Amino acid sequence: MSVPRLSVQLYPFREQLAADPDATFARLAGLGFDAVEPFALLDRPAELAARLARHGLSAPSVQAPFLSDDIEFGGHRVPLPPLSVTVGAARSVGAEILLDPMVPADRWRDRDEVARTADRLNDAADTAAAAGLRVGYHNHTVEFSTTIDGASAYEHFVSLLDPRVVLEVDVYWAAVAGQDVPALLRRLGDRVRALHVKDGPLVADPFATAGGYDPASFGQLPAGQGELPVAQILAAVPHAELDVIEFDRAPGDPFEAVAASARFVREVRAGGAV
Repeated sequence: MSVPRLSVQLYPFREQLAADPDATFARLAGLGFDAVEPFALLDRPAELAARLARHGLSAPSVQAPFLSDDIEFGGHRVPLPPLSVTVGAARSVGAEILLDPMVPADRWRDRDEVARTADRLNDAADTAAAAGLRVGYHNHTVEFSTTIDGASAYEHFVSLLDPRVVLEVDVYWAAVAGQDVPALLRRLGDRVRALHVKDGPLVADPFATAGGYDPASFGQLPAGQGELPVAQILAAVPHAELDVIEFDRAPGDPFEAVAASARFVREVRAGGAV
């Protein structure tokens, strides 16, 4: 079994990218990364592709919302482009997997809404396949808050998906939602192609109440320093393609925090940590 490729989600570096994107990419490359996961895919993708190439980086996975008609941004509803535009942006940066980062909480509370979301993702798989892409979904906590037929809405959703659809499991949010994450990953099997690897205290679910999402309050830590059994989590997905280091907000210097997580993940994947 091959070792998953190590990547890093760019969200922890949103301030650095806004100030000096080239310096940010250069520093990530200097930390030994050759893969990143963009979160603002639709923001000048051609420019992003050029910057990545300039620093020897690639984007095997990208995040962009495509399972909703619009999203809330800055207190306003912002319409999303057609799926074909998002797929085109993903291809322009050389991505292999396009991931929707979050479907709103109210769509996980109703069986029919969950089925509609699954249908939409299955339909997207057809469009993406024609462009040489796979599509998938990235969880938070809201997907686990409702039970359908004895399973979480998330696992019910997964049972409805086309086999071509992949999963990127955010292990921290699954744990905050009360999941035994290694057991969850074993149930999901080889559909899990990527992990968002992060750690920290198991805080109260910030998505359970309006206005509860405050990244500065989570106290997230580098992998192996928090309450999650990260080594056991990684062992549960030997078939993963990508280990994506992420923080909602890194403690201190995000480059140092990401480097510490990367060291831990590399050691575990090499068989040197338990």
